[in-house]
Amino acid sequence: MTNYLISFPSEAMMLSEAELSEVVETSHAVVRDMRDAGVLVFAGGIDESTPPVRVAADAAVTPGTYPQTVGFNGGFTVIDVPNREEAVEWAARVAAACRCDQELRAFGEDALD
Repeated sequence: MTNYLISFPSEAMMLSEAELSEVVETSHAVVRDMRDAGVLVFAGGIDESTPPVRVAADAAVTPGTYPQTVGFNGGFTVIDVPNREEAVEWAARVAAACRCDQELRAFGEDALD
């Protein structure tokens, strides 16, 4: 089995207030289906009200983030499925529920396996 990341940036969801509640309901239904199918590892979004920090090896905390990740936001789902085809099927369901394209990426092998 391979873990896949399904994600999108916040800006991709071009929704009115009226559409938002329906999208929340349909996207949560897809996540429940993932859980029921036994493929869900994690689902959630970045809390954009909490600013990011960088943490060094000595535990020093620096406000902010790497310049190239300033736009890192949105929703993220990790699934564990046997192949890319199944991952694409789940990503398509998320895209339909969220009304925006999803990015699909495979994780590398787990170092502990």
